[in-house]
Amino acid sequence: METTQRNYIAILSTSLTILTIIACAVFALYGWQQGIFESRETLTAFIGQAGIWGPAFFIFIQALQVVIPVLPGFITCIVGAVVFGPLPGFLYSYAGMCIGSILAFLFARRYGTGLVKKLISEKNYEKYILWLEKGNKFDLFFAAAIFLPAAPDDVLCFIAGLTRMTWQKFTAIILLGKPFVIALYCLAVAGVIRIPGVL
Repeated sequence: METTQRNYIAILSTSLTILTIIACAVFALYGWQQGIFESRETLTAFIGQAGIWGPAFFIFIQALQVVIPVLPGFITCIVGAVVFGPLPGFLYSYAGMCIGSILAFLFARRYGTGLVKKLISEKNYEKYILWLEKGNKFDLFFAAAIFLPAAPDDVLCFIAGLTRMTWQKFTAIILLGKPFVIALYCLAVAGVIRIPGVL
């Protein structure tokens, strides 16, 4: 009985994972075909047309851009702050990016190198996979990178899933590190600070 239940849970988990990846891929393809991801302006217009569903769409897009990079993360953060205002934009970006980061980690942990190579470029994979041989040094490198603007967070989340890092440590780093960078972009939109090359 226990074996049957475990098999059922495993099948359900795999099915949900596959459906999530397919949904993300379909939306990413749709977005490219419709020009949604062509620029900051087109993405802003799309989210603005979503009405009451705007926050949900935006959180989904933020999660999507981690799992299947369709736009640099800083662009979606800026769009969120422009469309919803700095504080709501910060909260929505934080929720979406944390969800996407955790999904990327779990996908890599469950399905391994084969899936990771399909979701990130070969160049990025070869560049960061060497950190797997550095043991705990990768954990420190990962934590530092999450706190830095313009770091390749999406790639590093997948790579982290291939290491021995526990999901608890990964989640703690994401939850603590993401607010800093997101806040920088939202403050830039509010005119409090200026980030060269971004705003």
